[in-house]
Amino acid sequence: MRHLFLACTLAALAGGVPAAPDMRQLAPMPEAAQANLRGEMLANLRALNEILSLVAEKKYKEAGALAEESLGVSAMGKNRNQPLESRPGAHMPPAMHSLGTEGHKSASEFARIAATGDRDKTLAALPLLSGACVACHHAFRVR
Repeated sequence: MRHLFLACTLAALAGGVPAAPDMRQLAPMPEAAQANLRGEMLANLRALNEILSLVAEKKYKEAGALAEESLGVSAMGKNRNQPLESRPGAHMPPAMHSLGTEGHKSASEFARIAATGDRDKTLAALPLLSGACVACHHAFRVR
C-alpha cells in the first residue's frame, strides 16, 4: 500500500496524473498583500501548533492566552497602518473577509473556554481554532 502511495505521488510530481481543476474562488490582490497574507497564515499555523502542544501538556490557560494573542480578536488589524496595496483584508471578497473575522471570533471563544482550565470543554472547543481556516482555504485562493 505504501508503495502505491509513493508511486502515485511520484507520478503526480512528474506530471503523470492530471491535477483536478482548482474550483476555489480567486481573490486577486497585489503581491505585497499576498506576501503579508502568506506570512500571517504561516504564523497562524505556528501558533496553532504551539496551542495544540500546550493543550497536550495540560496547560489550558496558557493555550487560551496564546490563542487570543495570536489568533483571536486581539490579533485583528495587524496591517492597518500599511499602504493599501500591502493590506490583505482590503482586497478580500466580502465572504472571505467574513470568514477571517469569524475565525478571529472563534479563536477568542476558544481562549475564553480554555481560560477556565476545564479540560473537557477545552478539548471540545479545539475545532473553533481551525473551522473558519478550513472553510476559507477550501473556498478561496489568491493565485
